[in-house]
Amino acid sequence: MNSVTPRLTTFRTETADAYRAAVTHVVDRTAARLASVTTPTTDTPADELRRRVGVVDLDQPLGSTDRASDEIDALFSSEAVWFHHPASLAHLNCPVALPAVAAEAVLAAVNPSVDTWDQSRIGTDMERHVVDWVAGRIGFPDGDGVFTSGGSQSNLHALLLARQAATRGVDGTPAAVPLDDLVVFATTSSHFSVRKSAMVLGLPEHAVVDVPTDDHGRMRPPELAHAIAAVRRAGRTPMAVVATAGTTDRGCIDPLEPIADVCDLEDVWLHVDAAYGCGLLVSPTRRHLLDGIERARSVTADFHKSFFQPVSSSALVVRQREDLGLASWHAEYLNPEDADEPNQVDKSLQTTRRLDALKLWATLRAAGPDAVGRAFDAVLDTAAATHALVRAHDDLVLVAPTQLSTVLFRWQPAGVTDAEADALVGPLRTALLQEGRVLVAKTVVDGRPCNKLTLLDPETSVAQVSGSLDHVVATAARLHHERHAGPPPHTVARTADETAGAAR
Repeated sequence: MNSVTPRLTTFRTETADAYRAAVTHVVDRTAARLASVTTPTTDTPADELRRRVGVVDLDQPLGSTDRASDEIDALFSSEAVWFHHPASLAHLNCPVALPAVAAEAVLAAVNPSVDTWDQSRIGTDMERHVVDWVAGRIGFPDGDGVFTSGGSQSNLHALLLARQAATRGVDGTPAAVPLDDLVVFATTSSHFSVRKSAMVLGLPEHAVVDVPTDDHGRMRPPELAHAIAAVRRAGRTPMAVVATAGTTDRGCIDPLEPIADVCDLEDVWLHVDAAYGCGLLVSPTRRHLLDGIERARSVTADFHKSFFQPVSSSALVVRQREDLGLASWHAEYLNPEDADEPNQVDKSLQTTRRLDALKLWATLRAAGPDAVGRAFDAVLDTAAATHALVRAHDDLVLVAPTQLSTVLFRWQPAGVTDAEADALVGPLRTALLQEGRVLVAKTVVDGRPCNKLTLLDPETSVAQVSGSLDHVVATAARLHHERHAGPPPHTVARTADETAGAAR
């Protein structure tokens, strides 16, 4: 029991020294953790993690900021997933740029909100300047946009704007277009947020039409044209086409130029979901993969993926700035229509909103866009080399090619049936997660399960990924042996740690 009643200390002039001490303490603890990381996570069982959290009595304070920070270090940081580790290969999570981490500290302390100008002042101008820069990189000289919480919100916002546009007459007034008649065209490889957004927007389940794809999972423009024509014949209204510049599983990019041709001809809103592939905007060698994106009406960009920013950092960018007004709402107490100052809430789905643009600002000013582009190129080069490794491996099957940084594979040596290989995909991922030394994901491609690597660390070498694959193969062989009689397939495997150490 504390002898002194704890007092809430807030960030203010009188607490500057306490702020400095508290932040220094937590940064030192986190830096020590960072320096000692040897695996992407731990092997602590999930039940034990839940138990440790459950026994904490949130009604009984520890009595000081330092004690609370120490508990966070012992409880959370010691069990965290470290995305900078070379064996963290499961998801679209990136190691973060240090300038952005520094900017994050400023955001947490100053705590601005960029919903209205009077809450952020120059922060509003800085976000708008960053958005203008992104719009210019896309090819929207007169574009506009707003930062969002992530790709899902950006896609929702884009489809809301498309819905508003599709349900308005030529004079701008609401037209009698039933929501049940609206159609969104996507593919089975499109992000799940497309279908979830349709649900949130009040569209029926059949509102999203899947356009056929080629062998690599990319939308086929001729089939898109046929699908739009069929919808019109049925008396329904095409609302939007969602093209993907970097699908989550395959990492493929829909052919943007011919899709834009169809959308221009049919006068349909084209939205490009470039949450994953937006790093190509600054790539010195692969920018051409996004040719045609400048013809979209809206674009999603997730900087907390291929721009190496801390979560969250995303944006919706539109080619015509007036499009953001399609979903504007004004309140007299917040953003009246006759306001003289620029209020970002005029064009945002959120009200209270962080100045996440400050992190990208810091990164661009410290290192520059070319450095970000080179880092993303390094990731893609490593992914290409990893594809070659998988193709050449006797015990692995490369499931599909990629244009970005995913690697879809299946453990299936000679003599292992399709059914046996498929049945091992889930248990392999689970076993690796429980062990904590190498993290991979699982998904389904063309009706069959497979495992997936997602590379997003420019410092991870091909040798380190090779070591992780060796460990995956050895683990799969052990699991298969435990399930079936007979000796395991012959493999010579080094652990990911051994290979990472040798590469260093």
